Amino acid sequence: MRSMKRTLDVRVLRNIALVCLADGLVGMSYGAIAVGSGLDAWLPVALSVLVLAGSAEFLFVGIVAAGGSPIAATIAGLLVNARHVPFGLAVGDVLGRGQRRVLGAHLMNDESVVFALGETDPGRRRAAYWACGVGIAVCWPLGAVLGAVAGTAIGDPAVLGLDAMFPAVLLALVLPAVRDRTVRVPVLAGGVIALATTPFLPAGLPVLAALVGLLAGVRRKVLR
Repeated sequence: MRSMKRTLDVRVLRNIALVCLADGLVGMSYGAIAVGSGLDAWLPVALSVLVLAGSAEFLFVGIVAAGGSPIAATIAGLLVNARHVPFGLAVGDVLGRGQRRVLGAHLMNDESVVFALGETDPGRRRAAYWACGVGIAVCWPLGAVLGAVAGTAIGDPAVLGLDAMFPAVLLALVLPAVRDRTVRVPVLAGGVIALATTPFLPAGLPVLAALVGLLAGVRRKVLR
């Protein structure tokens, strides 16, 4: 801890702490939604530790709770987490080697990558990455546990408006990318496809069908 304080300034540490706290609060809604949707309390808690990727976990739980196939939910979660491949290339130098590298890869998330890329000094990059990664690895599962307990007591997460957190989180993840014109068309096309196929396909498959929207982006590049 002292080493991180010496390496990172107070502003960065404060921002990391705030992000971890926010993730913990979202984790509470995640645990409550999962249990309130009829899933066993151990499932969101186990996913929060083993997967440690909020968007993929929200998507998995949402699809399964809606009656979708666990296989479709898993594929959808893997597709969401595919962004970790370029993340790994961008911050591979901060992960270390051996078992430390394996742990570092498990702690990889949007926030830790952003904080690492925000630093130019190699030592500060490593410190920012690990501080945020470890912080979220503690706050996210803790939030999921508290949320699961609350969900068991409340029964219906809609009572506190927690049911709105799932679409709100996914929307927050998508909006920054939509600002890019090259991404906007495929996203909108995928959204239209998902909405159009929802009445006809089992839960989870409309999300996968939305991948057809990627063809719009490919065609756009070819025409250029």
